[in-house]
Amino acid sequence: MTDFTMTIDGQAVQTTGTFGVVNPATGEVAEQAPDASREQLDQAMAAAAAALPEWRRDEPARRKALQAAADLMFARSEEIGRILTLEQGKPLGDATMEVIGAGVWLKYFADLELPREVIQDDDAAFVEVVRRPMGVVAAITPWNYPLLLAIWKLAPALLAGNTMVLKPSPFTPLSSLKLGEVLREVLPPGVLNVVTGGDGLGAWMTSHDVPRKISFTGSVATGKRVAAAAAPDLKRVTLELGGNDPAILLDDADPAAVADKLFGAAFMNNGQVCSAIKRVYVPESLYGDVVEALAAKASAAKVGDGFAEGVQFGPVNNKPQYERVSELVADALAGGARAAAGGKPIDGPGYFFEPTILADISDGARIVDEEQFGPALPIVKYNDLEEAISRANGTHFGLSGSVWGTDAERASEVAARLECGTAWVNTHLALAPHQPFGGFKWSGVGVENGPWGLYGFTELQVVHRSKA
Repeated sequence: MTDFTMTIDGQAVQTTGTFGVVNPATGEVAEQAPDASREQLDQAMAAAAAALPEWRRDEPARRKALQAAADLMFARSEEIGRILTLEQGKPLGDATMEVIGAGVWLKYFADLELPREVIQDDDAAFVEVVRRPMGVVAAITPWNYPLLLAIWKLAPALLAGNTMVLKPSPFTPLSSLKLGEVLREVLPPGVLNVVTGGDGLGAWMTSHDVPRKISFTGSVATGKRVAAAAAPDLKRVTLELGGNDPAILLDDADPAAVADKLFGAAFMNNGQVCSAIKRVYVPESLYGDVVEALAAKASAAKVGDGFAEGVQFGPVNNKPQYERVSELVADALAGGARAAAGGKPIDGPGYFFEPTILADISDGARIVDEEQFGPALPIVKYNDLEEAISRANGTHFGLSGSVWGTDAERASEVAARLECGTAWVNTHLALAPHQPFGGFKWSGVGVENGPWGLYGFTELQVVHRSKA
């Protein structure tokens, strides 16, 4: 086993206690991760607070450090990618690309302008609006893209002049621990602190008196608890929560032409993407062809250990999520749905589940109404487009959605009626560092990425200089 350490004040820190990290391809504990004490969290918060005054003063140094951090991600992508595959399960090529993506995001923010806006310059006064750092940021990240989503927070927060204490999911702590270790080479002590532990550690972080901002990615239920914990201290929050993202095919869509994109956007990362397609609405005239095309792709997909050659999809990341996907699919089949492909767990060790296409199903089935977050996709038939739009919007979620059709203008008009943070036309999961990402309704508060994500880590300050 490898010796993984936390990062506090630029130093490698051990803990008295540890917890097991399971390889989802085997279902067995593969490594031990540090289990931070309350006192160690206090030390991390104190280190971040102590590093803040110097870090916030020197913007060129911050940009240089982020550039250097990006270069380290590129240079060590395979090394960190192997750790990511071990703990998360995704194929090694995908894991390596996640690390490279982290470098791309770091490069983007290293070059992003921090604006200063002059709103008055006359004989009476010079008035400027500037963006100031908030202070210490507590960042809590999920298990589906543990490294990339950590960088979505770290890069803009640090550019803005904040310091950070990062806590990854206890299912995937190792890649973030490695991130902290690697970035000790280029970040001053205390600027980034990485601590690991269970849900109790997250609760300590959100109620701690040091952070001025909490940036959380995870479930709606936990996001509500984070918001409640932040309220007494009026901490600022960004909450990127769940999604039940619809895709609507119009009657002029070509099933053969869109099947690849639909399948890829539904099953990327084995369906474990908050903004992946979670349900597809298809007009009756196209229904059979769409189900057949998607089922063929699901049946042909290669599932296995992420370290094996040619694997498209690894295991579901953890046992609770594996059991949830299994339960939702079984519930759908018991309710009369048909498995056009897949439909059950794969025999053997690990948390493997067949890529599943569910047909003859409608709203009211749990797997349509809830977020499955796994390799199972319900295909819902509709006869009236207005009804399909209403059903697509008839949920507490509002993260993203997509509309597909040959007439792009018509598809765009329909997409504009989706109640979600991102509405794609003839594509889905087209994410980029310059593009804001966030949700309506229960899918979140605030946005990440682009200048808007950067602004979320700042406070506005008016600087008013009298000339009278």
